Amino acid sequence: MTHADTRLAPHRRDLAARTELLADGGNLVDHLGPDGTAWLDGPRGFATAGVAAIVEPSHAVAALRAIAYDDVATHPTTHGAIGPRAVGALPFAGGGRMIVPARIVERDADGLLWRTVIGPAMPDGLRAASGSSTASSYTISQVTDADAWETNVSAVLALVDAGAVDKVVLAREVVIDASEPFDIGTIARTLHATQPGCIVYVDDGFVGASPELLVRRVGQNVTARPMAGTGPRADELVQSTKDAREHHFVVEAVVDALATVCDDVQAHDVRPVALTDLTHLATTITARVRDLDMSVLDLALVLHPTPAVGGTPRSMALATISRLERSPRDLYGGPCGWVDARGDGEFVVALRGAQIDGARARLHAGAGIVAGSRSDAEWAETRAKLEPMLRALVRI
Repeated sequence: MTHADTRLAPHRRDLAARTELLADGGNLVDHLGPDGTAWLDGPRGFATAGVAAIVEPSHAVAALRAIAYDDVATHPTTHGAIGPRAVGALPFAGGGRMIVPARIVERDADGLLWRTVIGPAMPDGLRAASGSSTASSYTISQVTDADAWETNVSAVLALVDAGAVDKVVLAREVVIDASEPFDIGTIARTLHATQPGCIVYVDDGFVGASPELLVRRVGQNVTARPMAGTGPRADELVQSTKDAREHHFVVEAVVDALATVCDDVQAHDVRPVALTDLTHLATTITARVRDLDMSVLDLALVLHPTPAVGGTPRSMALATISRLERSPRDLYGGPCGWVDARGDGEFVVALRGAQIDGARARLHAGAGIVAGSRSDAEWAETRAKLEPMLRALVRI
């Protein structure tokens, strides 16, 4: 989407912001604009409308610090304070942009609702996203069919056997064409209701529910929760040597990456995390950032792509992905989240999502291929990962 009244620049110096406490305004998704973003994490989160500025990721914190803002009205929460922020999803392969929204409506950890308005005139009356009628028909196409998937998995296993890679995450794409445009707000509400334990994200037409916290920063405190190793049952998953190996690669890479910019890096016990459709192995990793100028966005870019979405060794895995996958991943698997003027914020790995363009939706799902992987089992895993979004999109 093109935003004619903004420009990609280090920062704008003409922006001002104010924050006010609101009476309860119902569902946060009701405040989502047609070009907005959302971040729904259980009872807390925010939704945005309008665009005050578009910034390069490397300039996001500087842009926020340039906004004239009286923070007397802010209210401390578990994960930072209410106020201006930059939000967005970044492509898997790098680049991208962050949005400084014109309006942010946020529910904090205490259940209070706040509205922050940003811009030269700080408008109040931004339009919320409009709904659309339910489609009467859908066409679902597999861009990567089962035969192509089996060929790709075999190619990766040959590289594993040769010692060239330890793990490659292969993804496949599914396209849905509907008779009516999809409604982002309805999709976000459905995911929020049906995917507890996940963070629902929206960035313009990109919407999904991710279970994987890439990184959170609150002051000096840093938390990551990488996931790798997937199965339908927790008891079987924790006994799987193959899934333990896959998970170890991810944890090791995250610890090593954080150690370059953080102190006191600690990986805690591996635990199965049961979600609506699948169970994943997860490890919480904590650390303390050495330099407060290292924002959560900087940390996300240090970590991305982890072996949970790319593979290891990273360079060979990414080259293999580029060679084998028929279409680019775009925003799938990239960092998605927000950062404020202090450098605090949160990013997830953009999984279980779809890129919506009117009546067309593009979905991706991936699986980590390591020694011991079987093509049919990995295909079944991707099918299970596609299910939540398919249910949210195809409404009959």
